[in-house]
Amino acid sequence: MPRQDYIFTSESVSEGHPDKVCDRISDAVLDAFLAEEPEARVAAETFATTNRVVIGGEVGLSDKAKLDDYLGRIEGIARDCIRDIGYEQDKFHWNTCEVTNLLHAQSAHIAQGVDGSEDKDEGAGDQGIMFGYAVEDTPELMPAPIHYAHQILKRLAEVRKDGTEPTLGPDAKSQISLRYEKGKPVEVSQIVLSTQHAHDTQTSDDIRAIVEPYIREVLPDGWLTDATEWWVNPTGVFVIGGPDGDAGLTGRKIIVDTYGGAAPHGGGAFSGKDPTKVDRSAAYAARYLAKNVVASGMAKRCTIQLSYAIGVAKPLSIYADTYGTGEVHEEQIEKACYACMDLTPRGIREHLQLNRPIYQRTAAYGHFGRAPEADGGFSWERTDLADALKKAV
Repeated sequence: MPRQDYIFTSESVSEGHPDKVCDRISDAVLDAFLAEEPEARVAAETFATTNRVVIGGEVGLSDKAKLDDYLGRIEGIARDCIRDIGYEQDKFHWNTCEVTNLLHAQSAHIAQGVDGSEDKDEGAGDQGIMFGYAVEDTPELMPAPIHYAHQILKRLAEVRKDGTEPTLGPDAKSQISLRYEKGKPVEVSQIVLSTQHAHDTQTSDDIRAIVEPYIREVLPDGWLTDATEWWVNPTGVFVIGGPDGDAGLTGRKIIVDTYGGAAPHGGGAFSGKDPTKVDRSAAYAARYLAKNVVASGMAKRCTIQLSYAIGVAKPLSIYADTYGTGEVHEEQIEKACYACMDLTPRGIREHLQLNRPIYQRTAAYGHFGRAPEADGGFSWERTDLADALKKAV
């Protein structure tokens, strides 16, 4: 049996964190191409530093003549993202930073391994392993430390952007150390919050006075106690933030994006990748399966692993682990997953309806534990497969 009494820590970063600025731009580029052509192939990477954004990578369109026209829109997309996040600093401003677009056509050699044909199913866009995870910690079936670390930053972003807290800046990080007792989260032992702010006269105590009410609003009753230790802006002044303070790069927050370290990770980032890339789509499918296993009552905690080879449609393997909480054997769960969902890249995309411009919204506050949306966003968070999985075991 896994440990029942322990402290576990996860961190989150805000939409204004330099790496998240880059994830946002990469996913906005992806959405722009998918809005024009649902089968577009996109692998967009972004780098940001003082007064500069560089976007590179590959794009594949069925109508290659349109590519130059679409690429001409990239600079405006990047500026819109930076403006919405809230950067109007002297050394990183949405209207004045230099944007360099180095996107180009997709490699024909990659395309030939991925594209389907009359006698060949569409293959995976790369080799690799992907993990999905679910646990009964929260109603969203997410690990509680990462879930609430996200919620704190999301709430602070809301009050910053609606003008309630105008001295907060876009760049922020949170970290929660959560004590578990008999396998259930019961108390925050340590909380860390560092947020950019407007004035160098503001002290750590001043910032705590601003953020503490919102943190208390987000966390469940009773989790903050007299024993909870607070670390708010522990280094002191944090006025210089965003890409001016630290360079950013797409794909550097893969643990923040997923389960906060509570589950394995295959190593592949999500942002900027179209859903033929199994780094993204199969990770979503694995989360979908794991969440539905837990929602069905077959386990209180579940990890699903999928593996793929580039150019090969079917997954090479599927593995389930219920950590001793399962009501049925893991092998039965594995067989049920195979029976209930087509796990080829095409099958995943069709089942979860992934060929839509739904990715920019995933770039901050986690790809998992979010509510499914009417336009197909976060479709992998549905629990509509639970009954079918249970019947298949």
